[in-house]
Amino acid sequence: MKLATVAFYGVALGLLAVGLRELLTGFEENRCSMTYMFEYPEYRRIALPRRVARLYPAYGLYLYGEGLYAQETRTLKLTGAPVLFLPGNAGSYKQARSLGSVALRKAENMEGGLHFNVFTVDFNEELVALYGGSLLRQTHFLHESIKAILRLYKHLKSPPQSVVLVGHSMGGVVARALFTLPRFNTNLVSLIITQASPHQAPVLALDPYLLDFYSAVRQKWVNQANKLRNVTVLSVGGGYRDYQVRSGLTSLPCPRGDINKLSLVVTTVPRTWVSTDHLSIVWCKELVLATVRAFFDLIDPETRQFTENLEKKMTVLNHHFIRHPVRMLGETQETSISILDFPEAWSEVNTLRLAYSTPKEGQVKYFMFALSSRRKAYSHFYCRSNNLEMTSWVYGCVHKNGSSCVHAVDLSMGTELLPPYKVLILSLSDLSSVTHLVVSASNLNGRQFTVECEWQRQESQTLSVPVPHVLSLGVTASEITVNSSGLLHSIELQHFHQVYQAFRINVASQCKVNKDRLPNVYRIKVAWFREDSLTTVSVPSVTEISGMLHTSRPDNTSGVLLQLHTAPNCQYKVSIRTSLPKVLGQVLRFCGPMVPVYTAVTLLLACVGQLSSIRKSKRAAAMSLVVAKGLQPHKVNVSVYILHILLSCSCFLEVRSFLFLPPMDTLPPTFPDGTFHEGVPPVEEWPHLLSPLLYILGAAVAYWGSTLLRLIIRLISLILAPLHRPSVSRDCGTLRLRTQILITVGLAVTGGTFCGALSIFVSFLFHLYRVLRLQMTERSLSHMLNLAPRKHKEAENGTLDAEPLRKTKECSSAPLLSECALQEVRDDLQIHLCLSALFTLPVMLSAPSFIHWIRNLRYSTQLDPDPCWPHIVPLIIVYMLLINCNTLKLSNSKLLPLASSLPLPLAITMVTFSPLHLYRVVYFLLAALVPMALCCLL
Repeated sequence: MKLATVAFYGVALGLLAVGLRELLTGFEENRCSMTYMFEYPEYRRIALPRRVARLYPAYGLYLYGEGLYAQETRTLKLTGAPVLFLPGNAGSYKQARSLGSVALRKAENMEGGLHFNVFTVDFNEELVALYGGSLLRQTHFLHESIKAILRLYKHLKSPPQSVVLVGHSMGGVVARALFTLPRFNTNLVSLIITQASPHQAPVLALDPYLLDFYSAVRQKWVNQANKLRNVTVLSVGGGYRDYQVRSGLTSLPCPRGDINKLSLVVTTVPRTWVSTDHLSIVWCKELVLATVRAFFDLIDPETRQFTENLEKKMTVLNHHFIRHPVRMLGETQETSISILDFPEAWSEVNTLRLAYSTPKEGQVKYFMFALSSRRKAYSHFYCRSNNLEMTSWVYGCVHKNGSSCVHAVDLSMGTELLPPYKVLILSLSDLSSVTHLVVSASNLNGRQFTVECEWQRQESQTLSVPVPHVLSLGVTASEITVNSSGLLHSIELQHFHQVYQAFRINVASQCKVNKDRLPNVYRIKVAWFREDSLTTVSVPSVTEISGMLHTSRPDNTSGVLLQLHTAPNCQYKVSIRTSLPKVLGQVLRFCGPMVPVYTAVTLLLACVGQLSSIRKSKRAAAMSLVVAKGLQPHKVNVSVYILHILLSCSCFLEVRSFLFLPPMDTLPPTFPDGTFHEGVPPVEEWPHLLSPLLYILGAAVAYWGSTLLRLIIRLISLILAPLHRPSVSRDCGTLRLRTQILITVGLAVTGGTFCGALSIFVSFLFHLYRVLRLQMTERSLSHMLNLAPRKHKEAENGTLDAEPLRKTKECSSAPLLSECALQEVRDDLQIHLCLSALFTLPVMLSAPSFIHWIRNLRYSTQLDPDPCWPHIVPLIIVYMLLINCNTLKLSNSKLLPLASSLPLPLAITMVTFSPLHLYRVVYFLLAALVPMALCCLL
């Protein structure tokens, strides 16, 4: 049985390790280019008013500079457009150097001296993603910083009226939180760009302040969206390389009709097309260049500041971050392409496909395609060119004279930039006024490139294939063969719309004739969110693509498409298999916060097992045995699901309000935007279906974590043994009543005066010392009995194991050096090992606030606000009482039945109300430990 238990939890640990490996490493290599400083960066501190400096001594405001520019701005007589960078969780203000340096280099080539002044805020590298007590303080300091920045431009005739904010991680959330301040002027910020910022919900909610902060920001931006429509916000997620903030969380919660809010993943950004981790999104050269280009296009040439025109801002952001057509909407370009003097420049194409490579010598070349004979047979016209100059290249001829076109309209605005070439797809139904299509293949500069065009019938070039079921585990595969007679094929991946689905998509290409061809592009196109991913390959090749989603489909919109930009006369075999490692990675990516909850449930039920064993046999069971039995999905998961159904019914709403129950906890929605037609996202059932798997993973953490804890305690006890006298009493490491009272009062005062997490940690150390003394005593007694005469060990092989020491009658009068005394110590050790594993959870959950307090000691000795203050005193009292706990006191207590039956309903309630509010775990553990502590008194 023990071997089977170890094997089971070994497999569970293996699944967890596979999922973690896939989550942390199962993505493409970092293809971002590094941004470099050409001169030594300087950060000039901006003097703030005394009141602000006194209120926020840990924070600072800096101006970024290099070389000559840094010298010119020493007097702070600034003339550029202000941009303010906000670092995120544990982020440094020096991270602004990538944005600042690229902006300075690009400004050198700009006419009229257009440039930016890049400021950056020092938030003291606070852990605001885990400790929310500083978020409101950071928001107020940001407000003061913006006002200080704008004061630096008062000497200008047309000073800037607003500041552009670029926020990384939690810095982006703080930027949006500005608008919740009652005295904030919304005109001070008109554009916010956030990078890997979790707007939907915090990654881990370890204290109530974090959730209160998010709730206030969400209510402001959703409920008062009409008042904030003049604020443009762009949110960029990092993709699968960012395992700290999944890209689904970066979707902006906003009404669907708000066109001034954009959310996308960096893999879709033109000229970027790479996934970034949580830090590299700040310095990724491709993304920084896109951001800086957008900034320069946003400058109003008259005021030399950022434009206030909403339409202009959205046009620029769409151009640089979404589609990147040949020019921005509103720019004019000559549409007449009459080349009457060069009739040889015109060629009419009568075939279904054109493949043309320009010569080395520069020339003027136009190809004409007649529409009249193609309208009935074909629905679209597809054209691509690896001439990546974003100039007009496809026209619709309105008036034709002979072999040339006299007047044409520019159709190039629909051009989309892909990594190896630009692509234009035209629907013939939209070209009713056009007689011919004209494709320009002119290369006056002598640069060689290739143009490929063809007529397409979309229905015949769109296939569909059902994806394998997630439980197929890669055994079965869905396969489809594409005999490429065209340049573009689309495969609809049916039933692929949930985030827990993950596939390995293999595309093998074979061509009859080996020749130079344009590269192929395989694109996974998601209809409901801008999270497309592109893969560029040569032909022929065998390529594996990861088929995963950042968001689930919110409604019955079209599904996921696999677009293949192919080479003609080649065959493509597509195979789709479910990938178990990727599925596990997706489960941890989206449901990871549930694992520590189930770990707490397992340890709590392990304590129930100990109490039940003491109640039945007056003996404690082995820690590994009770922790292994803490996995009880038939009791926990089934009850949670039933409770979820009951509390969802309208008839139980009054009961829930009468009992003052909070709303049921659910993980952050996986749908994009987070706001739906009725304002409430649909309920997702798949987390309930995965709850047994998450329970198994959490139990594996508890089982192997407790095993590791036992090994660590044994090792530490060996090290500390020479410093202590050998003991044979079960009361070693206990505290006298007076000492308990003094320590409890001292720790309570310390927690209230300095930091609650400090008191919790010290209380844990007191209990850990008790466990170490029991371990040392157990070892000492074992060695002494091994050296004792045989007559003291007659019950070693039969009696003691068969009858549990014949209860306590024989052991009550036994001498200190006996098998009974050894068994008593071992029983107490097993109880306290379980308690010690359980006590580590409050310590771990309060660790972020403890770290924050230590790092800010030079500014303040008191943690304000302290998320631990509601439970400091009861938790310390429980810790102190349980230090003196032993099996004899528990077995004789009248409260033992209550203490052993209460944790199970508390565990069920914990799973129901704690996945999003992880800090509630401490309250549920405290409620379970209080009766156990009272057992030591009554």
